[in-house]
Amino acid sequence: MNRRISFLISACIALASVPTTAAPAKPNVILVMSDDQGWGDVGFNGNSDIKTPHLDAMAANGVRFDRFYAASPLCSPTRGSVLTGRYPFRFGVLAAHTAGMRAGEITLAEALAKQGYKTGFFGKWHLGWIREEDAGSRGFFSPPRWHGFQETFATTSAVPTWDPTVTPQGWDSWGAKPGQPWKGGSPYLRNGKPVTDNLAGDDSRIIMDRVIPFISANKDSRFFAAVWFHAPHEPVVAGDEYRALYPKAGRARQNYYGCITAMDEQIGRLRSHLRKLGIEKDTVLFFCSDNGPADSLARKGVASAGPFKGHKHTMYEGGTLVPACAEWPGTIRPATTTDVRCATVDYFPTVTGLAGFQFSKKDRRPIDGIDLMPVISGSMKERGKDLFFGYRRLYQGTDGKAIIHGDYKLLREAKKGGRLRLYNLAADPHEENDIAAANPETVELLAKRLEAIEQSCQLSRDGADYKY
Repeated sequence: MNRRISFLISACIALASVPTTAAPAKPNVILVMSDDQGWGDVGFNGNSDIKTPHLDAMAANGVRFDRFYAASPLCSPTRGSVLTGRYPFRFGVLAAHTAGMRAGEITLAEALAKQGYKTGFFGKWHLGWIREEDAGSRGFFSPPRWHGFQETFATTSAVPTWDPTVTPQGWDSWGAKPGQPWKGGSPYLRNGKPVTDNLAGDDSRIIMDRVIPFISANKDSRFFAAVWFHAPHEPVVAGDEYRALYPKAGRARQNYYGCITAMDEQIGRLRSHLRKLGIEKDTVLFFCSDNGPADSLARKGVASAGPFKGHKHTMYEGGTLVPACAEWPGTIRPATTTDVRCATVDYFPTVTGLAGFQFSKKDRRPIDGIDLMPVISGSMKERGKDLFFGYRRLYQGTDGKAIIHGDYKLLREAKKGGRLRLYNLAADPHEENDIAAANPETVELLAKRLEAIEQSCQLSRDGADYKY
């Protein structure tokens, strides 16, 4: 027996001495987000028509999230959830152009700046107006530089994805006329001042042209960059060289597919630059979309939520399930996949955990996300926590919400007078069979859990989390 114990002890010591890959202390963090890109609009989710070789390589070299949710089926609420780790109903941005990020919220940029990170924001903000004189009667002036970002190159909201300062041909929405300046002709501000140079051509390249120098300047320190592309949000336009990649597609698909491929090219450029600087193993790179595909493009069959029901502005899976992956060479095993339900609210606890940030006693507040690292490593097989989604425009009768508890999803359709529906996502991932009528007890249980989350969010929204 003594020999056996001695052998086991020796074996344990030997195993302990085997080198393991440890996560670097306080890694660089890059959060890349596309705009209105559906779950099915990327190669790594099975789309063989759209060319996304760099995103596919990123997913293959890291982790692919098969069930990754945006906090809302439209942009602004989701963006706030990324930065705060909190549900949109908690921080009060319930739809686009209805609110700005509140000063009382503690963002990822603010948290990481306290840990010594250099912070940069690049692309579409949409959490408040970036130019004070533009705020007007709807929305609030609340630029990214007010929320912890030291370097900023931002627009308030959407711009054309090609030549972003000019209204494209064929566009007749939002009061803009083809050939005229888009939103005054200077939608980008850098550190609060209008930008006039290097604004022609592909918008994703224009954004990345500002990201690359920021990374280079901070390669010897720690940095956090939010890179939020406009692609493929309308007006979606691709340059000739990108449309030419899809000769058999119609004009709408050529623009949509080409725009995504152009963005993918810039993600490849980013990945290459990290390797050129030799900091790829010190950098965790995340990618996701902000919501499902645009209504009009999805209905025409141009944009895709894959096999899932719904699109942007709906509470069905197609409105909130988005393509997502992450790469961290040397830390995340290549070809990792997970079907654990993850979400944009999870970025905050994941990244702050890696950076070593903790709330002070006076700043503690509810955080709705979970740490993704145990999910990525495979040690967490189930979320173990409900997910809540929603958006609201009460003046239009819009009040969509949903909760996922275990495998069950209860949703209230967003449209006025929308129905309450129940689905078993394990048996029916595409939401084809509403089982609410046959399962009143489950409906009642989830309705109570949904009500409890809403009440908690209401307290936060009314100021319970902010100290005066």
